Amino acid sequence: LGLDDIILHAEQRQVVDLAEIRVLGLREESVQSNTGMDTRHGEPGATPRSTGGLSRLPAECRCPLLPQKHLFSDPAEIEALRGNLLAWYDRCKRDLPWRTLAATELDADRRAYAVWVSEIMLQQTQVVTVIDYYNRWMQKWPTLQALAQASLEEVNELWAGLGYYSRGKRLQEAARKVVSELAGRMPRTAEDLQKLLPGVGRYTAGAIASISYGQATGVVDGNVIRVLCRLRCIGADSSSPLVVDRLWDMANALVDRSRPGDFNQALMELGATVCVPKAPLCGECPVKQHCRAWRRVSMTSKSVPDVEDCGVGGCPLCPPATEPWDSRLGVTNFPRKAAKKQPRVVKTATCVLERRGCHGAPEYLIVQRPNSGLLAGLWEFPTLPHSSEPWQTQCTCGAVEWCIPCCLPAALCIHLLIPSQVVHIFSHIHQTYVVYSLPLDGDVTLDPASSPSRWVTEEEFHASAVSTAMKKGVGSTMSPACGLGMVTPVLLRAQYTAL
Repeated sequence: LGLDDIILHAEQRQVVDLAEIRVLGLREESVQSNTGMDTRHGEPGATPRSTGGLSRLPAECRCPLLPQKHLFSDPAEIEALRGNLLAWYDRCKRDLPWRTLAATELDADRRAYAVWVSEIMLQQTQVVTVIDYYNRWMQKWPTLQALAQASLEEVNELWAGLGYYSRGKRLQEAARKVVSELAGRMPRTAEDLQKLLPGVGRYTAGAIASISYGQATGVVDGNVIRVLCRLRCIGADSSSPLVVDRLWDMANALVDRSRPGDFNQALMELGATVCVPKAPLCGECPVKQHCRAWRRVSMTSKSVPDVEDCGVGGCPLCPPATEPWDSRLGVTNFPRKAAKKQPRVVKTATCVLERRGCHGAPEYLIVQRPNSGLLAGLWEFPTLPHSSEPWQTQCTCGAVEWCIPCCLPAALCIHLLIPSQVVHIFSHIHQTYVVYSLPLDGDVTLDPASSPSRWVTEEEFHASAVSTAMKKGVGSTMSPACGLGMVTPVLLRAQYTAL
């Protein structure tokens, strides 16, 4: 059905379904105020306030501002797309542990918990990385109740290396809330999941509700954004609120009512394995016949650009006129994102302090980061901001005195060398650790008034809740042969300076 047909059909039955309005790019309140139609969900029969149909709609709700190329307005096409995508998914889906649990677990709460854990871990993290973490997590905490009883230190230890550590903390906080406030029963709808569980956003709520409970609600993640933008040639900034809202409308309109969980996973699977960011496998795509971007590539070059291709006319979903179609990019013209903000550059000094333990094995001092902010609650070697001054003169002495609150001989400071520099890229920070190693001769007493700290062996270090960035520098620094001499034992005050 086209736009005119939808409006005519709506007038005849005197009610408009919200999904029909939104997938066409219409505003619910605009339809109500300009046509008099009732936009309630439910049975037809509401009395219209007035009539007028398409002619009554404001200009912002009419073509060409939202051309048909951007819409899924043909029910037959939607049904065909669903069938083709689900048939492909049934043949080609990857065998993943959370999918197995979701398909075999009979208890609704345990099923939802299994899906929830996977969705949190998969945020900003590749599937191949998540599998091992997921298996170990579910083996250790197979239920909400088991996770609720764990300590945050245990959660951080298992999560170490997975990145974005606040995810594990929020997951446990939400599990404790379900156990203590919701009698151990997971919310049953996407709306309640998002409202009641900390750390659960719209995407995660939709994934849990559709996969675990069969709620017919869509999902929009990075893979879905890419697939939908290519299917409907959406070239505006895909991170803008307007485009994001339209993509959610499309996802909710497209989701298969009988297999919503499988459909959502199929859409994400397509984006992860076929409709990939670079060099997509269009020849293997099960829905390429519905893809406007693929059709655009297949068309013979036009002598005059299509108004819908170049953004002329103010279409909010087309690429801007300043960024026209690039034939060299093909379907990867879509989606488009605003230029990323350059990451903040941070340089810190990290001091690996080594002593001999009671059995002669080397031990290393680690301190705990604050409970909020970057890498909250994790353990690391003593670290502080690196000055722009030459380290061998002023900064080294300051760092050592920060770790050891006494005046060290100046001769010792000038002999300290830089064994390594470790670079680690966070999502918003380009971090360089200047790593120093300082062996200590004899016993050392820690100041109980300082930040949490402890001595660990190399094996204990790797088993602790330590970030990947800290582990990067271990190989070159955890060695007795550092060429740095020994320092007389003194009282260590392990203070912490935030990045």
